[in-house]
Amino acid sequence: MLLEMQVFTAFMNVECTRSYIDDLYSKDPAKCLSSIICIKNSVIGSNRQKESVIAQGIVPKLLSLLRDKDINTNVRIEAAVTIGSLAKGKEEHVELLINSGTSQIILDVLEENDQRLIDPCLCCLRTLSQHPSSSNVKYDVKSLRKLLSFAHPKDSLQRQSCVANILTSACRGPQEQTILSTIGAPAALTTLLSVQNYSVTIPIVTCLATMCLNHPVVAAVLVDTTCKGIKLPDYLGILISRDRPIDMQLGAARCLTNLYRAGALSSCDPIVTYRTLPCLVRLCQIDHQETHRALAAETLAYLTEVDSHLQQVAAISNQLVGALADLLKCPSAAARGAAFKAFASLGANDENIRKRIIDTKCLMDRVVDGLADENKEIRLAAVRCLHSLSRSVQQLRTTFQDHTVWRPLMALLTGMSPDCPSSELLTAASSALCNLLLEFSPAKEPMIQQGVVQLLATMTSHSDPSLRLNGVWALMNLSFQAEQILKSQILTMLGTDQIFRLLADSDTKVLMKTLGLIRNLVSPRIHTDMIMALHGPQIMQGVVMVLEGSHPPDVKEQAICILGNIADGERARDHIMSNEDVLKKLIDYMIHPAPCLQESAVFCINNLARRGEPGVLERQSRLKELGVVNILQQLLSTSDTILFNRVKSVLCLFAEL
Repeated sequence: MLLEMQVFTAFMNVECTRSYIDDLYSKDPAKCLSSIICIKNSVIGSNRQKESVIAQGIVPKLLSLLRDKDINTNVRIEAAVTIGSLAKGKEEHVELLINSGTSQIILDVLEENDQRLIDPCLCCLRTLSQHPSSSNVKYDVKSLRKLLSFAHPKDSLQRQSCVANILTSACRGPQEQTILSTIGAPAALTTLLSVQNYSVTIPIVTCLATMCLNHPVVAAVLVDTTCKGIKLPDYLGILISRDRPIDMQLGAARCLTNLYRAGALSSCDPIVTYRTLPCLVRLCQIDHQETHRALAAETLAYLTEVDSHLQQVAAISNQLVGALADLLKCPSAAARGAAFKAFASLGANDENIRKRIIDTKCLMDRVVDGLADENKEIRLAAVRCLHSLSRSVQQLRTTFQDHTVWRPLMALLTGMSPDCPSSELLTAASSALCNLLLEFSPAKEPMIQQGVVQLLATMTSHSDPSLRLNGVWALMNLSFQAEQILKSQILTMLGTDQIFRLLADSDTKVLMKTLGLIRNLVSPRIHTDMIMALHGPQIMQGVVMVLEGSHPPDVKEQAICILGNIADGERARDHIMSNEDVLKKLIDYMIHPAPCLQESAVFCINNLARRGEPGVLERQSRLKELGVVNILQQLLSTSDTILFNRVKSVLCLFAEL
């Protein structure tokens, strides 16, 4: 019986809706207006009614009425209000409106400057702008300037609030930030901070924070902007006081954080160290709402990310570590992600802070769980947290081994995660992997057994330079003081063709790590002869390629150091002595203006001329013929102490020749 009544009620609703929807298309303005008012009243507060009228295809008609300049203004007003109500419905309702071009139509109507239409249009646009799909809406200079014109101190509070919210959504990147700054938004919006109404000032502060995010030029303009004669940073310092609403404190703290990170404020500025940081730490505490704590933690992570002093101050403040650990228990993905980000920032540089974080009860369990979380943002935040904590030498030897954190990392990197991992996630995961493969890490051996060499070798061919870098970097760490069988495996998996490609990489960091890898492969001396016997010509060719390239001294220094290692091998050094071109290059670098190249070249000569080695007399004789001794004697006049001592030692080797 109940089901029958529900069906009957639904039928009657549809029939009633049809009756006044038919009038929407009437040429009689009175009927049309009456129809819109009925539709408006029926959809307010009811998603079911919204869905019903949208399903009957009235959105195009409402939009047509809104932009029709020839009809009664009251009809247009009610159309705007009705559209605004529909925009507060379900996701699909809002997407339909946005995809129908509603935002642009409203912007066009605002250009008419009809005072009666401005408020309903701004309210509707504010609602639409807060939906993710609004990112497709384009705001040009003309539309942004028009919106800003409604943010005058004499305008209504509603207008001011709407404009601030819309501009925040419109400010998506450097282009919009620059436009807003150019048309005078910093001064216009900062002036409105004096309005005694938080429904205006909170959106204003949020908009200012968005405008200066990662934009040094806009940030520099904002710090010199004033409100009531007070510069913006100092005024924001007032707004983060405890007696202000939490949303205001958070908004002001975020704005100050963005100003600092954009270079407009120093980390030593009291407004940053003694006002912004303590405010964020306080708002992370358990006695605040979860949403506020999450936003405070995320902002704190950004504030402390690159400054070790701020990290140290935050870490000892008000039981912050415990408060962040508690956030990891929250069901909200935003809260857990923010906590991971904050831990990543706090532990970026200081070993003692990392130890405090890792020693927190169940923390590492939470991190490991986060690595396998279904939410990709949580996975990324957890990986970054792990990367930060993996910089701890002591914890690599103990805690990380106990929790086998390498397993979920390997799963991420081998495509076993719940969805296709982004390059950002892969980069963060491979960065953490680099640390886990350091020589002293117990995780190294089980990872080798699970095929990490093949994984990393494949990564070096990735189109993303960050992944290529991490792949080579991890192999370099893996090869340091490794067994010869592992070094041979690395060379086999990589292949000489790929090594040549890496040596020709456009990214200097990739090239440097590749040279570091080769340097590890041809040392210590016990491995040098074997590796060169198998791959000598290719390695020499790669070194010469780098030496002949237009690279800076620090790159060529690494190449000469490889020659120094080769010169240490009993048979491997023949690859140098039999190569006239390489010998001449060594001599040229002995007199190079860069001291680092001189020192590394002399180091190589030292290994070639070392006494007590088979064939030393012949090598010394050949080097003397090439003028090496004369050059060494000239270098005794150097003011570089390190070079002088090295030259003096090498000359002693030739003394009895």
